[in-house]
Parts: sequence; C-alpha cells; structure tokens
Amino acid sequence: MALEGSLTDFGLADILQLIYFQRKTGVLSLSSRIDKVKLIFIDGNIAGAESKRRIDDNRLGKILVKKGVFKEADLQSVLEEQRKTHAKIGNILIKRGLATREAVFEILNNQVTETVTQLFSWKQGTYEFNAQGIPPDKEFPFSLDTQHLLMEGLRIVDEWSVIKGKIGLDTLFQKKSDDSSQMSEDEKELFGYVDGENDVSTIIDLSGRDNFEASKILLALLDKGAIETIEPVIVTSPEEAAAEMRSGGSLLNYAVPAAIVLSLVLSFIMILFTYSGLFSRNYKASVLIEDLRYRVEAHKIEHAAYPDTLAPVAAGVDPWGRPFLYHVNEAGFILLSAGADGKEGTNDDIY
Repeated sequence: MALEGSLTDFGLADILQLIYFQRKTGVLSLSSRIDKVKLIFIDGNIAGAESKRRIDDNRLGKILVKKGVFKEADLQSVLEEQRKTHAKIGNILIKRGLATREAVFEILNNQVTETVTQLFSWKQGTYEFNAQGIPPDKEFPFSLDTQHLLMEGLRIVDEWSVIKGKIGLDTLFQKKSDDSSQMSEDEKELFGYVDGENDVSTIIDLSGRDNFEASKILLALLDKGAIETIEPVIVTSPEEAAAEMRSGGSLLNYAVPAAIVLSLVLSFIMILFTYSGLFSRNYKASVLIEDLRYRVEAHKIEHAAYPDTLAPVAAGVDPWGRPFLYHVNEAGFILLSAGADGKEGTNDDIY
C-alpha cells in the first residue's frame, strides 16, 4: 500500500510511528506552503533531513567557523575540495582534522532534530513515502532514534504556542545594550550570539540547544528589552535599485504619462515571464532528477550494482536539452543537471 496523502487526514506522528515500527528504509517527502522537507530513513530511524527553507551546503562549516573551531580560509579550502570531489563537507572536515566526529555529529544532530520538530507545527500539507535503498555513509554513519524525536516533537507542540508568532527561524535580533548583569547564565550565552547577522536558526546551532529551548531564552531576552528584532538587509543590484527609485517617484507624484506606465507594466511582465521560465526549468530539472534517482536505486536493487551509465534507466535530457551528469563512486552515485550554463561545478548546478 502506497504511503501518501494529506497531513490533515493522517498526521505526522502516525506516519513516523508507522515507518519506525515497520523498520522501513526510504525517503519521506513532506510539502506545505511553509517548506518542503525530505526525511531519510534507514531501518525506521532517521538518517538525514533536508529543508528547502534552509538549504545551505556550507552551513555546517559556517557554524564551526563561528564557533572558532577553524578559520574562514580553511572553510574556503574545504569548499573547493567539495566542488571537485562532491564529498560531504563533514567528511572532509574530519579527514583533514579540522573538526572532530563529535563536533560534526552534534551540529548535524541539532539541525536534523530542529527540522523534524518544526514539522509538528504544520496544520496542512501533503506527504509521500518512497521505499528505496539508501546507501549508508560508511565514513560518517548518522542515525537518530525516530521514537525519541517523535516524543520530543509532541512535547514541543504543547508548549510552542507561547513562542509562535513572536520568534521564527529566520528572525534577526540586535542588542539594545551590552549590560548582561541581570541575565542568567543561559541568557548570557545566547545574548553573546546576537550580532545582527545570526538568525535564530544559526543561534540554535551555535548554542547546541534545541529549537524550543533556545527560542524560550531569546523570548525572555526580548521581553527584558535586552534585544530587539530587526529586518534583514535585502541586497539589490544597482539596476534594481534604480528601477525601484523610478517606480517610487512615479507613484509619489502621479505625473507619469499613461504610455510610460503601460511600458513599465509590459517590461515587468516580460521580466516576470523570463524569471518564471527559468524557475520552471529548474523545478522541472529537480523533478526529473528525483525520478531518475529512484530508477537508479531500483536498478541497484534488481542488479546488485548501480549502472555504469544512465542508458539502462532511459535518462533522457534535462530541460535545456542536455544529458544529465552521472558519476558512480565508492559512496554511491552523483546525479545532476549542469543547469542553464551547461557547465558542471557552477552555482546553477541542480542536484
């Protein structure tokens, strides 16, 4: 029986319990207007989590830099190696001796726990579980007890209403003063991470605390007037800034002739179609890659090995008419589209 449907009809707790007790291996995909999340399971326990809202391949390294474990120059060198080898950042850090297994595990544990517990606040959404082989990471095996995360999530749901609406993962704070004399030790620690750049999710990672505990402390600091929320700085290009100024001026004085207004509207529509076309291609590529990934895994189950090329699974081409890129290595395989520029290893690559 396929495990898919609406979270309104079949709640997250029921889904996790079913996967746990049946010791299933595969990928649970959850989608809502808030986020798109994938939970990876091996024998019923959670072996990884991916969140579209928090996609940042460099996040682990950035947290360790902020903690002073190593320097920014070391991180850039690690990222360069990752681009060449496609290895996981955590594995590279451990291999180079820049971070201990314990430090990497602690951060990954906090990130996965935070991602999973956030799902319990979802009121609507869809889910789909695909049973498939998941090759374990031999260099850095990672697994969290699903039953423990389930209990943790339910505990947080009961208490989260106090915080919800005041603090989110993307909330930014700045200090209103440097006086910490009236703070508890826990408050002093998190107060030290407030710098106008670290959002709540980053502060959680730096502190090593769970989402709920850290948010409670930050809320206490907010209520005491020690910190205040600020709006994130949105970086725009000179062209965008100039366009905004022109648009703003025209709205203020209402003196723009109708022909110019029409021209601006048509230009905006053309830009909108251009960007939506690029977005739709990127999205289509990610969907095709996901389907290919399942077919490659199915081939391994049937033939006890990954295919040497994508020919046996009828790969086709990406939305730009180019073949998908496929590499088999000791850890498994890498599957991607080179994106709009057609060059592997650039920022528009789609995995």
